[in-house]
Amino acid sequence: MPVDHALPTTLTVTKLGAHIGAQIDGVRLGGDLDAATVAKIRRALNEHKVIFFRGQDHLTEDGQYEFAELLGSPTTPHPTVKSAGVKSLAIDSERSRANSWHTDVTFVDRVPKASILRAEHLPSYGGSTTWASTVAAYNSLPAPLKALAENLRAVHTNLYDYVGAVDKVRPSQVEYSAEFQSDVYETEHPVVRVHPETGERALLLGHFVKQFVGIPTRESDQLFRLFQDRVIRLENTTRWNWADGDVAIWDNRATQHYAIDDYDDQPRRLTRITLAGDIPVGVDGRASTVLKGNAEEYSVIEEVELLAS
Repeated sequence: MPVDHALPTTLTVTKLGAHIGAQIDGVRLGGDLDAATVAKIRRALNEHKVIFFRGQDHLTEDGQYEFAELLGSPTTPHPTVKSAGVKSLAIDSERSRANSWHTDVTFVDRVPKASILRAEHLPSYGGSTTWASTVAAYNSLPAPLKALAENLRAVHTNLYDYVGAVDKVRPSQVEYSAEFQSDVYETEHPVVRVHPETGERALLLGHFVKQFVGIPTRESDQLFRLFQDRVIRLENTTRWNWADGDVAIWDNRATQHYAIDDYDDQPRRLTRITLAGDIPVGVDGRASTVLKGNAEEYSVIEEVELLAS
């Protein structure tokens, strides 16, 4: 068995809000981190849902990928967008601006567990990202609404109109949208999923939701807004103003996020590496089911490794 020669790191965790967000200092991210430090980062992620690191200017795509491997199994960059990277997905304002609330890739059955996002080129103003805790959203529901949500299932699909969500449409965005929808995926998920590591309950929604199962479109839309509005209450969110060298990691099983499009025509580019997740399971023990598409080439299904307390 190989011996871990990496020196332990002393890191500090500073909480940013009551329900979500923390900044971690005193660690240099990379593939050579010791196991104890990696475990602390994982615990902080489980507790705070999204964690931020300043001053990681040394990271390259390879270093980011090697660090990601310490936290889990990296997926391919995306199920359908395959032209923007081999190891990572370029989050490039010239191609797309996902300025609406979503949890990443919920249109497949194996929803990613986490993403690692590294700033590469930032605008001189704007371009921050906001995350929301879907655990806090569930916890804040009155008991009757919790019971309702726990008995609902929803169909998620990648046939989402990114172009229609922006005021100014660029030709590159039309091309990106076509690639994004080049293969169609649909998956039925529980509206309330049980977090596989913490046991917490979280609302599984976001802009990939097409319709609630068994409910007509009009009522489905109203129910979606009822629960989605609870997710994005300001007290359930944290907002990060990016600086050069920043890295953010979020628990995709317990959050939604929104990249704010308020930087005009300035370029903005970040690099995302995503980690394989499990298949969501509802409060009733029923797992998500595939309706259309096969995500085997995109990602393995993670076998959840519970953290020691």
